[in-house]
Order: sequence, then C-alpha cells, then structure tokens
Amino acid sequence: MIPEQTLNLTGKVAFISGAAVGIGRSVALALGQAGAVIGINYYSSKEAAESLLEELTAQSIKAILLPADLTSETEANTVIDKLVAETGRLDILVNNSGGLVKRAKIEDCTLENWNKSLDINLTSAFLVTKRAIPHLRATGSGRIVNLLSLSVQTGGANGGGAYAAAKGGLMVFTHTLAKELAPQVRTNSVMPGTVETQHHEIHSTPEMMENYRKQTPLGRNTFAPEVASTVLFLASDMSSHINGALIDISGGRFLR
Repeated sequence: MIPEQTLNLTGKVAFISGAAVGIGRSVALALGQAGAVIGINYYSSKEAAESLLEELTAQSIKAILLPADLTSETEANTVIDKLVAETGRLDILVNNSGGLVKRAKIEDCTLENWNKSLDINLTSAFLVTKRAIPHLRATGSGRIVNLLSLSVQTGGANGGGAYAAAKGGLMVFTHTLAKELAPQVRTNSVMPGTVETQHHEIHSTPEMMENYRKQTPLGRNTFAPEVASTVLFLASDMSSHINGALIDISGGRFLR
C-alpha cells in the first residue's frame, strides 16, 4: 500500500548532527516546522544551539539539546540513548556534522589532517547510525539522510582532498545502509553545491565564491534552506519509494 503522500512529520522524532549552524540549523527548522520533535546535536557551537532551541520553542516546536563529540563512541551512544529515553522513539537521522579541517594537497596532507577529516565526516556518522539503527527499525519506517558535498564529484578542489575522500566514503555508506536496512529504513543522501554558509566564510575567499557563482547555470550559489527542503522531502512520505539515492543541489554547476 502506498503511504499517504505528505510532508507532515507530526509524531516523528529527528536527530540532527551538527544542528546548531548552517545547513544543520535550516534542517532543524524545516523538520520542526513539519511537526517533528528535534534532537539538536552540537559540539562547540553552544550559543548557536541554545539560540536555535529558543527559536524552535517560540514556534511551539519541541526540541532537546544534545551536546556531544560524535567521534567518541561513548558520547555518540549517549546522545542517541538520551533522545530515545526522553521521546520514546527515533524516526529520522540526519548525518550533517562535519567540515573541512584544513586545505592541503594530498602530498602535503598530514596524517593528523587525514584522520581528523575521516573522523568528523565519516566515523561520526558510522557511530551515530550504528546506535540509531535498532530504534529506526522499530518504527517500521525509519529514514536516514546523509549530507555529502560537491567535492565528491570534483575530488576536492583547492586542497580539499581529505574532506572529499571522507564524504565519498559517506556516499558509499549510504548505499550500504540502503541495502542492509530496507525495507524498515530508507537511506538517501543529498549533495549540496557551494552553500552560502559560515563554512565557506572560513574556508573560501570572496573571489572563490564569486567564481563558483559564475560557474553555476542558475547564476548563484545554494542557500541552506534549499538543502533543508530536500532533506525534508527525503525524511517524509513524499519520497516513499526513494532508497539509496543521491540528490544534487548545486544549480547545475556540475552535471553528471
């Protein structure tokens, strides 16, 4: 039987890693406004997380702060356990946390840079997902959405190779989960292009950002709420027969 086609997430519980800023924040707002209870995970962005909690609460959206270093198995387990203990369930997992550690060509990349890139972008998703799987399965209709990067397609331009390799691993991880967890859990990924967030304010020059805009057929970079709307679609029954997919959100900058 085909599920009712709706974006309504009322009664659902979502865990969003790295939810305090950027894309994660927009995803938290989108899923919360669709009716979900939001688990706000953060590591160092405490003030931003508290601000997000206030914004959600003001909209009568239930949310829970879940600080943790998700590269630690103990802390990853603890936050999933805490969210389920407080809400009684877990329906949606959004693996969003991560980032570019430091730009360096592979020949200049230190082992520390390489390992940290894998830890924060890939290992963290593995640890959280592993703990979440029994709870997602128990609902009979769990959903996992993994946030990739356009660097998966470019190979990590301008010294982003370690970051690209980690996100490429997350893409393969998506395919693995899509096979292993179906039909009780659907797993998909989104691949944003250059998003106008703090990430690029730190790691990309204004000249680079302008070049990215010129390279995009739609004439601009992506905005975080546009990524969030796609995550909402994949987390909802509107995508009921999509599993193992990768959705490109880059304005057509790189056409496969």
